Amino acid sequence: MIPAERPRCRPASDNPGQGLRLALFSGNYNYTRDGSNQALNRLVAYLLDAGAEVRVYSPTTDRPAFPPQGDLVSVPSMSLPGRAEYRLALGLPRAVRADLRRFAPTAVHLSAPDLLGLQARNFARRHGLPIVASLHTRFETYLGYYGLDWLRPSAERYLQRFYASCDRVLAPNAPLAERLEDQGLGGKVRIWGRGVDRDQFSPCRRDLAWRRSHGVGDDEVVIAFLGRLVMEKALDVWADTLDRLRGLPVRPLVIGEGPMGGWLRGRLPDAIFTGLLTGHELGRAVASSDVLFNPSLTEAFGNATLEAMAAGLAVVCPEAPSTQALVVNGHDGILVRDPAAPAFARTLRSLVADPMRRLRLGRAARAASDRHGWSQSCASVLEVYRSLNATSAALARSAA
Repeated sequence: MIPAERPRCRPASDNPGQGLRLALFSGNYNYTRDGSNQALNRLVAYLLDAGAEVRVYSPTTDRPAFPPQGDLVSVPSMSLPGRAEYRLALGLPRAVRADLRRFAPTAVHLSAPDLLGLQARNFARRHGLPIVASLHTRFETYLGYYGLDWLRPSAERYLQRFYASCDRVLAPNAPLAERLEDQGLGGKVRIWGRGVDRDQFSPCRRDLAWRRSHGVGDDEVVIAFLGRLVMEKALDVWADTLDRLRGLPVRPLVIGEGPMGGWLRGRLPDAIFTGLLTGHELGRAVASSDVLFNPSLTEAFGNATLEAMAAGLAVVCPEAPSTQALVVNGHDGILVRDPAAPAFARTLRSLVADPMRRLRLGRAARAASDRHGWSQSCASVLEVYRSLNATSAALARSAA
């Protein structure tokens, strides 16, 4: 089940998922903790509470990051070259297909456009099953960070074909939904937003003693990064921007771990590195910061930004689909049009000098986070399944 620090959301009525049997395919359901699999585990918890049956197919490891929610079936996989913490699913072998047939799903949910997702889609098509795909990661935006930007046009064509072949596509926000519709997906697109635990991420968790224990002066402004330490999070821009703030009463705080951790420690030797935090410790570290600076352009939703907003922080982000869906520029955060270190540094410098503005932005951000509840977001996905199930039943009756 989901770690205890993340309470489960429950449906409003007793069994709205009765009769649904859902096969969920994931590239990473629980072996490495990230925002995508936290959302999927939340969803599965909600579906089980709603009376649905769920079976999850994903790569696994002997030392997962947390216990999974629901029944998890391991699929063959290998370590991803250059990113050993992630695994690449090797498709849908005969034994897993047999397990899937025994489970007899009423719908298939694909959370990644990888080989496993592709073969699961083909299985569903052969058996006349409705297919739902959810968009969690903007994979095409990653390529430039690894010197592969020349592959982006081909990747975008593949992704467009993959999602077009599904019956419903769940986008994390309205701007990305509009992009998918512009690509010809039309009436297939629905929105599955994300929620935030406003008890875990709350201004009440701010802890002056915790700050002091990490050597932070009471007059210093803590600028935080929250997330996995990977190149596609624009860590180079984050470090370059903090370099430009030297001489100001600023303390960088890095919450998270990942393969670029050693590199970032070398770039910012004065920063505080907490490593991976969860539960109360995570909420305390975020709330004890003053500003969240997230320069990433690759986010599909922006979980870290929403968590910081719930904790009452002023957030600084680039202008992008994910941030435009969360932040009203100048009201509950700041969106920077030019996603480069000089522009970010100018914005952060102004916030460092204006504590009252930080306070106003943080209060408005906390209020805005109340719009994002897990129960509402998961209920919207359940309704998609129910609608497809009803359509499939009607088609079966008409063909009889």
